[in-house]
Amino acid sequence: MQKLPVGIQTFSKIREKNYLYVDKTEDIFNLIENGEIYFLSRPRRFGKSLLVSTLEALFSAKKELFKGLYIYDKWDWNKKYPVIKLDF
Repeated sequence: MQKLPVGIQTFSKIREKNYLYVDKTEDIFNLIENGEIYFLSRPRRFGKSLLVSTLEALFSAKKELFKGLYIYDKWDWNKKYPVIKLDF
């Protein structure tokens, strides 16, 4: 039985340590492919950080983290996007 990722908000840590992960990559893929402007409003503790962490791993072409997930065979892993560091 897989452990629950209570308090863990990093996609890579969840996947590498084999925590339970509900695959939302189909929704992420559809958001990216449809290319509109989105405002994603979610209440506190509803996965905003995990979503951003998943997007970061996806756009950094960390293919090994997505093995077994919906997006694995649909994403172009040869294309790597530049990482932009935001300073708040």
